[in-house]
Amino acid sequence: MGSPKASPLAHIFRGTFAHSTRSSPMDTLPGHLLGVEESGKIAFLEPADEQEKLAKKWGFKASEVRELSNNEFFMPGLVDTHIHAPQYCFVGTRLDLPLLQWLKMYTYPTEAKYKDIDFAEEVYTRTVRRTLKNGTTTACYFATIHTDSSLLLADIIDKFGQRAFVGKVSMDINESFPEYKESTTESIKEAERFVKGVLEKKYSRVHPIVTPRFGPSCTEELLSGLGNLAKTHDIHVQSHIDESEGEMKLVEKMFPMHQNYAELYDKNNLLTNKTIMAHGCHISDEELKLFNLRGAAIAHCPNSNISLRSGLLNVKKVLKNNVKLGLGTDVAGGYSASMFDAIRKAVVTSNVLQINKENETALTLKEVFRLATLGGSHALGLDSVIGNFEVGKEFDALLINTKASDSPFDLFASDTLEDIIHKFLCLGDDRNIEEVYVAGKLVVPFSSSV
Repeated sequence: MGSPKASPLAHIFRGTFAHSTRSSPMDTLPGHLLGVEESGKIAFLEPADEQEKLAKKWGFKASEVRELSNNEFFMPGLVDTHIHAPQYCFVGTRLDLPLLQWLKMYTYPTEAKYKDIDFAEEVYTRTVRRTLKNGTTTACYFATIHTDSSLLLADIIDKFGQRAFVGKVSMDINESFPEYKESTTESIKEAERFVKGVLEKKYSRVHPIVTPRFGPSCTEELLSGLGNLAKTHDIHVQSHIDESEGEMKLVEKMFPMHQNYAELYDKNNLLTNKTIMAHGCHISDEELKLFNLRGAAIAHCPNSNISLRSGLLNVKKVLKNNVKLGLGTDVAGGYSASMFDAIRKAVVTSNVLQINKENETALTLKEVFRLATLGGSHALGLDSVIGNFEVGKEFDALLINTKASDSPFDLFASDTLEDIIHKFLCLGDDRNIEEVYVAGKLVVPFSSSV
């Protein structure tokens, strides 16, 4: 056994750090020292010339400081605010149909298979491994209608050390694939069993989230029951809203007593400051006002919006209405489990909106970097815990090596630090991610126990 550590710190890193703040979409901090307490919280982030002072205060030796190379930097962990774990098994395929037909032909028949626990275990294990390997330290997962395999997903996430919200899907209407639904009573009862099952485990970083699939798959009785469940346990809610025109027409036809889709959720206690709704491609100004009023958030899933031809979300309009917004991969409507893909597609979508003269300016890469980190943590109500490297927050971080042996991009002597970080955000992938930390704990490379 080695000699015990002199300081109360789990890690001390010296090098470059890039993160976002409320006032700046990207701050690049070369030559800094960051200390992480044993609890996983950030103790300090200071210029490296403060080392002597910090060493005195925290009682660490110079030998305890880990020096990053010039090719390495730390960035905050990525927050995927919308991903369907069971759909990972067909990610990258079956993108030839629009949303409602896509659900009928591919998604519901696949999700029905998760009654089989062994099948669920294999796919969910691979899903969590893949997302972590790609730098997703926090994910907001949809599971299926099956309570036991959804509880298994929560267990697998906890075992890998990822931070997550997990939702058992609730739906009592499914005319396109009748085998995949529950009765109203059963759906409410099983949602409660799932929520209590997750809460009883007392996971440190895995939480239940109430998950009505979307308006067209739920009766108002079910929506109301789920709203009461979320209220009783004071927990988060997730669903879909205004994704495609076909879906919106169905909602209009099924719920004529409500002015719009957002009101349907709102009247059933499902639109709160703990709600995150995916897509919103066709969200109206009235609905955005209601989102702002309730403190609800939107998960922007640009890959899926384009791949299923659903529409283009105008992020600038959402942010102008002071509505919280994060990014999501929306696997498997989105064909990549990587949040770096979501960053790139968000920039492309914004560029297209500017080309079409719907916006005067497009989102910058730096602004989208903030959405994928701090923005996502804000959307999920975790911005006091994660999202950047502020002192007191938990250290969720990616160690990036821009000169990894098989790096997918090249660097040149003339590249500035900003160039290097931009190249990584535009061109890098999991080959450049050397290490992944969640609350100060190294979770990638994977330990032999997972």
